[in-house]
This record gives sequence, structure tokens and C-alpha cells, in this order.
Amino acid sequence: MANVKYYDVILKPVVTEKSMAAMGEKKYTFLVHTEANKTMIKEAVEKMFEGTKVKSVNTMNLDGKTKRRGMTFGKTAKTKKAIVTLTEDSKDIEIFEGL
Repeated sequence: MANVKYYDVILKPVVTEKSMAAMGEKKYTFLVHTEANKTMIKEAVEKMFEGTKVKSVNTMNLDGKTKRRGMTFGKTAKTKKAIVTLTEDSKDIEIFEGL
């Protein structure tokens, strides 16, 4: 496995209606590195966002979509999504405030 540092684990937040509704329950959704495991994701969230304590991490691997350009077919890249649940006494993640 590649040498993945904690700042390379989280790629970007997922902003959808479903993920925004889950923020009321302290669940945050991120796109993560495809080789990251749950412990790496937990460590990255706790280091990148001060005062957060992770209760659990759920991950899902997403296959690439089939795309067509003219007569040729191809696939987009595979991705991995993580839903991070914070503890009740944990601080909220600031990047989602005001959305």
C-alpha cells in the first residue's frame, strides 16, 4: 500500500441533500483516498479538525460510471466514500457551518 499521510486521506466533503440532513445527527460525509482504511480516516478527521472525537466510521467503495464518447466506452475512476459519526460531546466540523 502507498505511504498515505493523514492530510492525503480526506479529499473533499460530499455536499448533497442527504449528507446535509445527516449533519443534524453529527454524521459527516467525505470522499477519501481509495487505499485508506477506517483507522486512517478516524485519525485524519481528529487531526485535521480540532476538538472532534470520532465515534464510528462507515466506508463504501463506489465503482466508476460507464461513460460514452462517440462509439467508444470507458469508465470513470473508482472512488471511496466515508461517513464519519462524531460523539455527542465533540465539536462540529467548521467547514460545514453556514451551508
